[in-house]
Amino acid sequence: MIVLASTSPQRRAILEQLRIPFRVVAPSYDEVGDDPVEHAAGKARSVDAGTTPVLGVDTIVVLGGAALGKPATEAAARSMLERLSGRAHEVVSGLCLRTQEWEELGREVTGVTFRQLTAAEIDEYVAVGEWRGRAGGYAVQGFGASLVERIDGDYLNVVGLPAAMLLRVLANH
Repeated sequence: MIVLASTSPQRRAILEQLRIPFRVVAPSYDEVGDDPVEHAAGKARSVDAGTTPVLGVDTIVVLGGAALGKPATEAAARSMLERLSGRAHEVVSGLCLRTQEWEELGREVTGVTFRQLTAAEIDEYVAVGEWRGRAGGYAVQGFGASLVERIDGDYLNVVGLPAAMLLRVLANH
């Protein structure tokens, strides 16, 4: 059993898919800056679960060295998708798994390449609304899969949880 310090439905779905028993506790942590490892640690450290391991995760999209956050408006989502069109970018996740006795931190990077998108395709994607609350303005596990040409690395990392890393850390504890 672990405690997931996140309200993300994607992270819950991945843990269920992997058959890792968990319960959810919303973290009380304010994200400042762009370091996903720092944010993952802050989320995990904000939850006291005693001897039960607490999992904190944060994911960002990086294009040309610049972090793309979660777009606040349709116009911002459209702009992000235009920038990502036809280009490779990185999905970077920070992971923190901790108890009172130990803490493991890690960073996972997955390469994603978007195909060249037309203005009409971007407009259609933005109209669907899937971009809301998503780093980089897209969700690869949904209609956003139509935007992607290639993924190099952990697909579940792009969805929102670096599963291979989590499984390695759990196996060591």
